[in-house]
Amino acid sequence: MAKRPAKTSNGKNGKRNEKTYGDILYEVKDQVAWVTINRPRVLNAFREQTLDELIDALKSTREDPSIACAVVTGAGDKAFSAGGDFYAMKRLNWINGAMWNDRMQGLAMTIRGLAIPVIAMVNGWCMGGGHELALWCDLVIASDNAVLGQTGAKVGACPTVGATQYLPRIIGERLAREMIFCARQFTAKEAVAIGLINKCVPQKDLLRETLVWCETIKGHSPQTLRMTKKSLNFESDLLYASWQQGMELLAHVWGSEESLEGMNAFLAGRKPDFQKFRMRGKRELEEYLDGCAKDLNAPPSMRRAHA
Repeated sequence: MAKRPAKTSNGKNGKRNEKTYGDILYEVKDQVAWVTINRPRVLNAFREQTLDELIDALKSTREDPSIACAVVTGAGDKAFSAGGDFYAMKRLNWINGAMWNDRMQGLAMTIRGLAIPVIAMVNGWCMGGGHELALWCDLVIASDNAVLGQTGAKVGACPTVGATQYLPRIIGERLAREMIFCARQFTAKEAVAIGLINKCVPQKDLLRETLVWCETIKGHSPQTLRMTKKSLNFESDLLYASWQQGMELLAHVWGSEESLEGMNAFLAGRKPDFQKFRMRGKRELEEYLDGCAKDLNAPPSMRRAHA
């Protein structure tokens, strides 16, 4: 199992609570749960252990009703999260892909199922699965150096764990398709303008402005927050069938030649050669059509003679 048990420590009078993990940092301070992906060397890309720990940490907020909200962020000043770690995703295939997909969906459902608002505090790159993580959160605040995007088409992955479901509802069908098909990226200021995030602030003010939100939420009715979050999620919760379909589509992507070409190219610092798959498909279709013309789709004894 990839999951590791977390060690818990309580501060004086129970005001400060910390859990020790391997890939993330977790702390409850002043009624706010802070969950930080702590893998800055890989731009806070996540692997199986990271996803397990994020789920465990966020679920643990249910054990303390005094927690008013949770903040998810990335360590350092370069990235919120670059998405899935390619060294983890390269190991996936149709057989074991569910191990990854279930974790991704599990984290999404954990965030959406919590009774408290979850804030994404975005600093720097917020790409691919990292951007889907931000999409799952209730509110998104970003520093002015943040860049948000869906890079799946460039690396042979599929953003079917929330992006294809939520983006059309958040920014509209046309922009969603452009963001996914063309891998269009948005600066934080642009993201505010199209409704992709809530707020863009100077990098030096990101923490302070996030704390303003937290203090505001702390002053509001926890019952109302819980009920209205559930109600706001009602329509998009009906997309569960689409999530399940997306997981199966993604399972067939993992381990495919195209996905490995995309990830290997990224890691090698070169452009991926996706054209070879198009040209191979063209040749295979021509062979198929030629076979039909030559009656190869009939038993040998029934085939017509061809000049």
